[in-house]
Amino acid sequence: MAALSEPGRPFGRVLTAMVTPFDVSGALDLKRAAELATYLVDEQGNDALVISGTGGESPTTTDAEKSDLLTAVVEAVGDRAQIVAGVGTFDTVHSVHLAQQAAKAGAHALLVVTPYYSRPPQAGLLAHFRAVADATDLPNLLYDIPVRTGTAIPTDMLIELAAHERIVGVKDAKGDLAGTARVLAETDLAFYSGNDADTLPLLSIGAVGVVGTATHFCGREVKAMIQAHERGDVAEALRLHRRLLPILTGIFRTQGTILVKAGLRLRGFDVGPVRLPLVDATDHELSHLKQDLAAAGL
Repeated sequence: MAALSEPGRPFGRVLTAMVTPFDVSGALDLKRAAELATYLVDEQGNDALVISGTGGESPTTTDAEKSDLLTAVVEAVGDRAQIVAGVGTFDTVHSVHLAQQAAKAGAHALLVVTPYYSRPPQAGLLAHFRAVADATDLPNLLYDIPVRTGTAIPTDMLIELAAHERIVGVKDAKGDLAGTARVLAETDLAFYSGNDADTLPLLSIGAVGVVGTATHFCGREVKAMIQAHERGDVAEALRLHRRLLPILTGIFRTQGTILVKAGLRLRGFDVGPVRLPLVDATDHELSHLKQDLAAAGL
């Protein structure tokens, strides 16, 4: 395993929620997945990759595909980047199974999203996260994104969950700076921005990095922004934030996976189509994406 973690920063500074390559028939393309992982680590400077997150179209890949994909990425870059497997579902038993499968496939850590759609009560949320954390010896990164799941992880619960030895961080896409600041003040949890454009604001209250989408294209620039903030050069961090803002926000003009795959194709790195219910980018969306990339100097 790549030794990229630092005290308080278990997954480095920049992680990308990697898209999942498919071939022209829509089948999993493991060769291209290994090539994409290599590009993200070696050229875009990612410290870690999230595999089979929402951006990786995990709702439409089978358990066997998730395992094969994870194995291919671990073999390609697992010696120089941490590989975090997305295992969260709205079924605790299935999430535990995916966690154990990921551990066997060589994952270094797990990303566990809040159970979605069923909107479980707080006691159910607590039991779910603990069950997944107890299922393996791997560190867990909780994913708090109520706009997609319908349920936020309450601040008090995050503080309580921080007592679990394998729950080490949060991918924070909740947009509650005050709540996040309290958790950071009262726990040792490492916070990673789950919204690309929120990275700098979250750094200002103690976050340590980002799990990005636009970082498929600007991983090194985002890392430079984080490092500038760390050394106290707030003006440089703000300059980079403002420069990158067109793509940090523009990548979400439609669903992020759609535009990442379109953007990679524009750069000659074809990772294939998206799977339904997603649909490939329209000409209008492609035009905006080109403008956003250009405006960000990319």
